[in-house]
Amino acid sequence: MTEPDGMDSNEDFEDEEDDVDWDEDEEDGETPIPTQCLFCDSVLHCPAAVFEHCESEHQFDIKQVCQMWNLDCFGYIKMINYIRVKKPEVNALKTGTDAKPLWDGDEFMHPFDPEDGLLQYDIEEIYCPLGVDAVPPKKAPLQGYGCGETEMISVPRAEYEALCERLRQTERIMQTRDEQLEQAVQDLQKMRLTAKEMVLSPDQSQNTLQNLQEDEDEAYFSGYSHFSIHETMLKDKVRTESYRDFMYKNRILFQDKVILDVGCGTGILSMFAAKAGASHVIAVDRSDIIYQAMDIVRENSLSDKITLIKGRLEDIELPVEKVDIIISEWMGYFLLFESMLDTVLYARDKYLSPGGAVYPDKFSIHLAALGDLDYYKKHVIFWEDVYGFRMSCMKGEVIREVLVDVVEQQKIISDSCIIKGWSSSSCQVSELQFSQDFAITVTCTGTLVGLVSWFDIGFETGCPSVVFFSTSPAHTATHWKQTIFLLDKPMEVDKGTVLVGRLTCRKDKKDPRALFITVTLCGKSYSYVLQ
Repeated sequence: MTEPDGMDSNEDFEDEEDDVDWDEDEEDGETPIPTQCLFCDSVLHCPAAVFEHCESEHQFDIKQVCQMWNLDCFGYIKMINYIRVKKPEVNALKTGTDAKPLWDGDEFMHPFDPEDGLLQYDIEEIYCPLGVDAVPPKKAPLQGYGCGETEMISVPRAEYEALCERLRQTERIMQTRDEQLEQAVQDLQKMRLTAKEMVLSPDQSQNTLQNLQEDEDEAYFSGYSHFSIHETMLKDKVRTESYRDFMYKNRILFQDKVILDVGCGTGILSMFAAKAGASHVIAVDRSDIIYQAMDIVRENSLSDKITLIKGRLEDIELPVEKVDIIISEWMGYFLLFESMLDTVLYARDKYLSPGGAVYPDKFSIHLAALGDLDYYKKHVIFWEDVYGFRMSCMKGEVIREVLVDVVEQQKIISDSCIIKGWSSSSCQVSELQFSQDFAITVTCTGTLVGLVSWFDIGFETGCPSVVFFSTSPAHTATHWKQTIFLLDKPMEVDKGTVLVGRLTCRKDKKDPRALFITVTLCGKSYSYVLQ
């Protein structure tokens, strides 16, 4: 690769660095931040040097481009990220037209490189976009009106009101962008301080890790940034159509109401609510999928009704004091896995107005006996002979881990019982850890290999049209499937036998989104983990 003039080798670059007067840069207010050029591999000692380099080597004048497109700080950030991601030709950026710039999409607000020095540069030092304090360029008199620059122009009231509404919408959008940018800056600063503490104070690494507990959800939310999981959920017709039917068949509940969508994902529930008549929907999500949701909402012309906010609901403040309805698709495997219900209940206690409702409002966990010996052989007996080798030590670990799979209805050999049921109007977080006795009756003689669990969901309170769905083996399979607790040894059971036991569910203290489940059955105790 050819190096720029004056930088023919790494050695030359190092020599050039030695000649730089860093103190002088700092006195001038420019903190040395090694920054890569926008159009080549050159790395210069500060953003200002990059601008000079771009102008001299690539004929790209950042000031001129900002003026040409009348960019504010957000437009500048989008442009930098667009160039980093798309690597366009310089000429493509220098042609101004009436069309929107190539970097107009909100996805370019997400930093390509959080450490990019150009994103930390104060663009107002070299360019001030047309604003309140700016002096607008002199314009020729409007043709056809016979008026000068100081004369007033009359417009129809309808046009005036439309312009005012557009201005209000723009102000709301800019406020949201300001909040998102502020959150991004805070996150970046926190990452820097944490890294500095861990590097400079290794002996305090344990304390630093403890301070990171509030960020332990990062991996969880990161998983929801990928499109595939949202595709899976959207394609789950039982799930998605149940929410849609609930809102569309009960429009009277949503008419002119303020709605909060907790964990909005792609925004599908928010759009259902808007179409059902809601006056305003506030959609919150911590994962980066929120940026796609913004585009989706705008693509469907619902930006005037739906406000999207990125962040943990516990860490942000909503633009309203109270909401009329809270909707959320918070359910996980075994209903409670991922602990998202905790956040929904927090939202209920802080934001729900008196007489308001949280949907879904009824949910319960069910249990039955599994009599599928082939399934047991596939997952447990398999380890007794693996290509001629015994791996029996693996059996205990396999049994200890809760399996998530689709169970055939004919493999259920007992009636079912409700382990636990809740109502979203009265449920408390403390109730999500519980211990409950159960009794199920064997309906046909067979071999008991484990227990199967599923959950039921209801949209009921105040609904003229009640909507219900179940994740049981007797109904259409969902992406939640069923949860399976295998026994260490199969057990022969006769029809009419009553299986008595106790199930205990508690959160993992180290990972609150994981669950520890203990089952006592026929006098023997089994421990399982769902993570």
